[in-house]
Amino acid sequence: MSDSSSIAGQPARRGLPGGATPAQSCVGLVTGVAGRAFAIRSGGLEAVGRRAASCLLEPVAGDTVACLLVAPDELWVVAVLQREEGAAHLLRSEAPLKVEAPALSFEVSHLELRAARAEMAAGDAEFSCSRLRVVAGAIKLVGLALNSVFDRVTHFSKHHLRTTQGIDRVQATHLEIEAEQLLRLSGEHALINGDKLVKTRGGQIHFG
Repeated sequence: MSDSSSIAGQPARRGLPGGATPAQSCVGLVTGVAGRAFAIRSGGLEAVGRRAASCLLEPVAGDTVACLLVAPDELWVVAVLQREEGAAHLLRSEAPLKVEAPALSFEVSHLELRAARAEMAAGDAEFSCSRLRVVAGAIKLVGLALNSVFDRVTHFSKHHLRTTQGIDRVQATHLEIEAEQLLRLSGEHALINGDKLVKTRGGQIHFG
């Protein structure tokens, strides 16, 4: 039998391949942060390193990190190993970040989202909560059908304009329409039906 093991059918190579860059791993302490540069102290080594693309957790001063020393002046922080309890965690990516998964769920006590522009597209969406409060400068809804069911609806606006091309019907047990100055009802045909009583009262009543 051969002494070499294989992965995916490829024989394992002993030592470094020709032309490969050697690297030394170490564990260090972040002593300072200046922009994208991190001051690292590991034993007697003090160097300035950068965060690797795979390390999304932003290192802060006091973190214990795993580093990869490629050259005397090239140090990469590949992972944050330990942080003080209670300190905040920040995931940062210098490039656009995309997450793909069959299912994604968040379970938190408080969720806050801030963005200059937000877009969401879904074939079917459902939102459930005990209370919903929306504050916006302008709201526009466009769709084929709108169905709403409420026990009570209260609406206030300075101006209310409504246009219906088809039938506009209101069905209620008791209906009141009150205007402080002028009430005007007009149409090609006007019908008022009262099964028991029709009453008109005013200081002056004009017909015709």
